[in-house]
Amino acid sequence: MLLHGSLTMKRFALAAVTLATALAAQAQVYQWQDEQNRTVISDRPPSGPVRQLRRIDTVAPPSPPSEPAATPAKTLADRDMEFRKRQQEARDAAEKSENEQRANARRREDCEAARKQLRSLESGERIFLPDGKGGRYPIDDSERAQVTARMRDDLQRDCK
Repeated sequence: MLLHGSLTMKRFALAAVTLATALAAQAQVYQWQDEQNRTVISDRPPSGPVRQLRRIDTVAPPSPPSEPAATPAKTLADRDMEFRKRQQEARDAAEKSENEQRANARRREDCEAARKQLRSLESGERIFLPDGKGGRYPIDDSERAQVTARMRDDLQRDCK
């Protein structure tokens, strides 16, 4: 008896699927349960009282707009190559940014040192310059004025 019921159920399911696919070309399909609690699928509405009436629209959904034929699917190797290229570009950008940060820090340090030297020149304290023989000599007022003017020009040009 169990085997017979199982086969009947399989046949019914197969018939329902077949009927559903055959009716797919129709505009409307109805599904309901009859008095014996069996599911009925038909292209005509039920004639008598039924439970759980459901109307199934079988109109196919609109197909998505077709894409231009010029974009074929990318292979795994192409996607991998693009990924590696993006990684390399990110590394290059990070390295460039790091180099720029180092250069900016070095420029700030150099500017601060130049400002400090200019303050020393303008303070009037005695300044000594190397003589080239391992010794030092004090600068006179005219040389101080030249070095001060040169330092101001350098600071104005390089340390904005």
